[in-house]
Amino acid sequence: MIPTGLLGGSFNPAHGGHRAISLHAIDALGLDELWWLVSPGNPLKPAKGMAPLAARLASAQRMARRSPIRATGIEAELGTRYTIDTLKKLVRRYPDHQFIWIMGADNLAQLPQWRDWRGIARLMPIAVIARPGYNGRAHGAKAMGWLRRFVRPADQKRHWTDWRPPALVFLRFSPDVRSATALRQANPRWFESYAGRAPRDPLTHLRLAMDERNETA
Repeated sequence: MIPTGLLGGSFNPAHGGHRAISLHAIDALGLDELWWLVSPGNPLKPAKGMAPLAARLASAQRMARRSPIRATGIEAELGTRYTIDTLKKLVRRYPDHQFIWIMGADNLAQLPQWRDWRGIARLMPIAVIARPGYNGRAHGAKAMGWLRRFVRPADQKRHWTDWRPPALVFLRFSPDVRSATALRQANPRWFESYAGRAPRDPLTHLRLAMDERNETA
């Protein structure tokens, strides 16, 4: 079994903060690799301002170079829009991988808005990465009313492959204040620098053309 982390997001665009927390998670959890699931379209985010999937995947692959991170747009090929559906299909498709879902504390705070969020917790362990300004809110979130009983000590985090889900562990690293929002504000047309590229997906081995549009809800 290959210990593999899964980190979902829009990556609009991918940036050094994504890479930093991912490398920390790989080290903290003893992962062989970590997959960035570049979403075709997040149902909880507006379509306005969302760059084409091919550009976001290209930016993620560039940021993931020379690391155990694999940036993939596999959700487009799977035809899934919700995390629970994606994870179920990945578990079936890759039986030789043991997965752990990785999310920021900001996402934990909004987890009850996700489809079948308890099903996600029952499917695989979850590692929550602390984020400045969200940690107190995440611990007081509605989701924690149910998840609190399943929290594992941080010093046992490398034993996550032995855990039976639901299981939750909090990872704390030096905060990284970089954000995709700030990058878009500084350069709203950032995706034009990837024009003409057709990135090859490392999992599906398909290429995405720059004119392919997002599949948003």
